[in-house]
Amino acid sequence: MTKSKLILPGATFFLLLTACVSTTTGPAPMEADESDAAELNYQLGARYYQNGKYELARDRLLLSIELEPKNAVAHSTLALTYEALGNIRLATASYEEAVRVAPRNFDVQNTYAVFFCKQRDFDKAQKHFEKAANHPENDNAEVTLTNAGICMVQKPDLELAERYFRQALDRRSNFAEALLQMCLLEYQQEDYLASRAFLQRFMSTSKTTAGVLYLGAQIEQKLGDDRARREYEDQLIRDFPTSPEARKVLEAG
Repeated sequence: MTKSKLILPGATFFLLLTACVSTTTGPAPMEADESDAAELNYQLGARYYQNGKYELARDRLLLSIELEPKNAVAHSTLALTYEALGNIRLATASYEEAVRVAPRNFDVQNTYAVFFCKQRDFDKAQKHFEKAANHPENDNAEVTLTNAGICMVQKPDLELAERYFRQALDRRSNFAEALLQMCLLEYQQEDYLASRAFLQRFMSTSKTTAGVLYLGAQIEQKLGDDRARREYEDQLIRDFPTSPEARKVLEAG
């Protein structure tokens, strides 16, 4: 039997733990020491990265690292920048340096694991996800564990993915992304009752979107509950009339 699959837009994106970026702008003051200058250049580089100005981000981050070579977050952000520029060789080198200078930094480990997953090196990804998740100071381990689950879905190892999602929910029972990922996983495995249950838990804690309502309608269709399906579809058309999901429902009649 061919497994049914439903990919909800945006549902397989990784959740990166990242350091906060300040809103400081402008040139470093002349009296600032090297540490202050390194931090300012990092903040500017991180902002350029977030705004998609990758060449400018690269230049600022390289300057920051030249001034403070042991700043693991700067190395990691530079790695992300090289990824965005399409230079996987330099991205790999920057990730390796970030882990070398701060092997116990769980943000760095999480970001490095996501990189390995994108490269489809799932064994190395799992290794670094688990290092990050098991760090005693990682108060957001549910994010790391959910990332690990998303990665294992792509492997695919659905049993291991489910284990990670459930571990995330053990950490925080109402963590929306893990609930949604479990809903999608159960749908993929054709356990539509379980998929419905996870979607209901998700909707009780999170803002409803067109994609979520469409997913609900698909689940109810699989369960043969036409009334519930129509309720989802009616809400979808009412609340998100111009969405692609609403158009699909209207086109289907």
